[in-house]
Amino acid sequence: MTKTWAVLRDRNARLYLTGVLVSGFGTSALWLVSGVWVKDLTGSDGLAALCMLAMWAPTLAGPLLGTLADRVRRKPLLIGGNLLLAALLPLLLADRAPVILAVLLVYGATGVVHDAAESALVAGVVAPSLLGDFNGLRMAITEGLKLVAPLAGAGLYTLFGGPAVALLDAVTFVLAALLYAGLRVREDKPEPPHGTPFAVGARHIWAHPTLRPLILAGGTTMLCAGLNGALLYAVIDGLGHSPAYAGALYAVQGAGSVAVGLLSGPALRRLGERRFAAYGIALTAVAAGLRAVPSDPLALVCSAAIGVGLPCVLIATLTAVQRETPDALLGRTVATANTLVYTPNVLGLAAGAALVEPVDQRPLSAVLGVAWLATALPLFQRSASPSRIADRSPSDANPA
Repeated sequence: MTKTWAVLRDRNARLYLTGVLVSGFGTSALWLVSGVWVKDLTGSDGLAALCMLAMWAPTLAGPLLGTLADRVRRKPLLIGGNLLLAALLPLLLADRAPVILAVLLVYGATGVVHDAAESALVAGVVAPSLLGDFNGLRMAITEGLKLVAPLAGAGLYTLFGGPAVALLDAVTFVLAALLYAGLRVREDKPEPPHGTPFAVGARHIWAHPTLRPLILAGGTTMLCAGLNGALLYAVIDGLGHSPAYAGALYAVQGAGSVAVGLLSGPALRRLGERRFAAYGIALTAVAAGLRAVPSDPLALVCSAAIGVGLPCVLIATLTAVQRETPDALLGRTVATANTLVYTPNVLGLAAGAALVEPVDQRPLSAVLGVAWLATALPLFQRSASPSRIADRSPSDANPA
């Protein structure tokens, strides 16, 4: 944990993480409220579901959007993106469903650019040996917010309506912009772009012996995670509970994700990215398969185990991309990696929704667990040795 405290002692890292905490609170609150808001306005479950799609759809254009993070200086891009959303969210005061969906689409696109710029800039100001700790802390904050921010957003929505939640989110983006403005970084003028965005990022990933297997495993894991998520309410039905029991399962899963986020830095240094990801995938696969057994205590343990295991491949993949990618194409590569890893989750959700009605959940969960476990095997078979990156200062990580 010494390295984790070293991250927190770093001024730039503290500002980044505080920005994640502040803006993430507003985002998590709006994430839940937007669907409820559109449902109340229209009475349509389909339009309410489109809220989530609107926020996720821009991920498909990640390689193109991520190019912005390589063509302009990243600190001004982060500040401008936060201020853009702060200016855009008050449009939701119109209290109309089409406006909400349009704003959420821009919200999602800006988020893709923001993630690419942030990940690229972090790689230049945080020492390489501390990137795993930083990414773990970021994951812990993000997952921790999911335990409290949606409840706060729901309470604010109940008392004052959707516009109040939108204004809260706008304020958080202004505060995040102020925090990013305080970063002490020196950025060189970006190099002229070469090649198409997807080709450049994808070519680098495919040619790299560490990144290719990690991102393939990450995409397969998120496909299985989508399938597993679609089975959740069938699992709850098998336990004899009402759908509200999902809240308890989500809570213990979130607690597991917070825990692994805090421990990921030491684990990455000990195991290396490949084995850390492999152990996480294996744990998640076993937990998903055991959901075939109808038991309340086991269901809670499995949810906690999924919370611990699932983030491992995501943290390992992002850390490896940051360490193994030249600065000039890091924005595009991060965005391309995110597209390749997260898009299968949507496909898994769709496939799970189609299978959950005609196929019994218990054999489906068992088969899913076995298939998911196979994803980890290639990472075990050619396990990379733990990272032996010497401690270096941020200036060493990104020489002027």
